Amino acid sequence: MKIPEHHRQTVIPHILVADAAEAIAFYTAAFGATELFRLPGPNGTIPHAELRIQGSTVMLGDTETPPTDPTTPPRVLLHVYVPDVDTLTAQATTAGGELVHPPTDMPYGARQSTVRDPFGHLWYLLTPTTHGTDAPHPAE
Repeated sequence: MKIPEHHRQTVIPHILVADAAEAIAFYTAAFGATELFRLPGPNGTIPHAELRIQGSTVMLGDTETPPTDPTTPPRVLLHVYVPDVDTLTAQATTAGGELVHPPTDMPYGARQSTVRDPFGHLWYLLTPTTHGTDAPHPAE
């Protein structure tokens, strides 16, 4: 699987959720995450945890206050390159994710789906394909 050079980077997302333990369980079931670290906090909270998902690190932790409006649009979109978007999309929805957009061949050379996790974050799952434009990306 070839990931475009301009998508290889060292920025690590750190997402906040209402229940970090539940999020860790979901990301493990949905995306095959491996838990690297968990910092226990007061009253069973997890202020900081680190997961490995598809070769990348994602940090997460419990929010200090629960969201007041669950209909608020997500503030984070996570793009994850995966070997087989169809398989991982099915795995994520079986684990409790909501299918927002089914796996579709996109004109920019990727097969992509969108899954909303139980915490409101959108996950764009992508598998590079050989179809699509050969035009160079502006970042290349």
